[in-house]
Amino acid sequence: MARCKGSLSGIGGKVRPGVVHRIDKDTSGLVIIAKNDKAHINISEQIKNRKVKKTYLALVRGNIKENEAIINMPIARSAKNRKKMAVDKKGKEAISEFKVLKRYEGFTFIEVNIKTGRTHQIRVHMSEIGHPIVGDEVYSNGKNPFGVSGQMLHAYKLEFMHPTTNKKMRFEAPLPDYFNDVLDKL
Repeated sequence: MARCKGSLSGIGGKVRPGVVHRIDKDTSGLVIIAKNDKAHINISEQIKNRKVKKTYLALVRGNIKENEAIINMPIARSAKNRKKMAVDKKGKEAISEFKVLKRYEGFTFIEVNIKTGRTHQIRVHMSEIGHPIVGDEVYSNGKNPFGVSGQMLHAYKLEFMHPTTNKKMRFEAPLPDYFNDVLDKL
């Protein structure tokens, strides 16, 4: 973003110029930045219409029994803590699909595709089913057995249609070193 300073979409304002979608603080990986307003609007519409495929990798506590599953639980701001989100039947639709990539002793490495983009969606869903993300200070009761800085959640892959050429675009970001280090220890 710094290299494109002054030439990004103005829709995000001065605070987030060009930022089409965001990832949670302490989550690593990909975000989409638009160079102009036309691209910003186009990709925002793709996100709204669920045409952008967002794939995450996560290390969660415990061993998930299912090899894959769909979590369909609505999410809203927590009534108990305004800084948190929570599963709430009055909330907005939130759908996460996951599949197990590898099981370790006491941990599971998963791939998650989100169909909706609610705040903290993956973190809330995984915590709700009893498998919070390792290192998540908000939704895992502060348990961080590896002492990682940030949660073990990585925005791994984004797929969408190019706003001008309409060609399918696919981007992947490798796991950060700290994430690989933990997987190696396991």
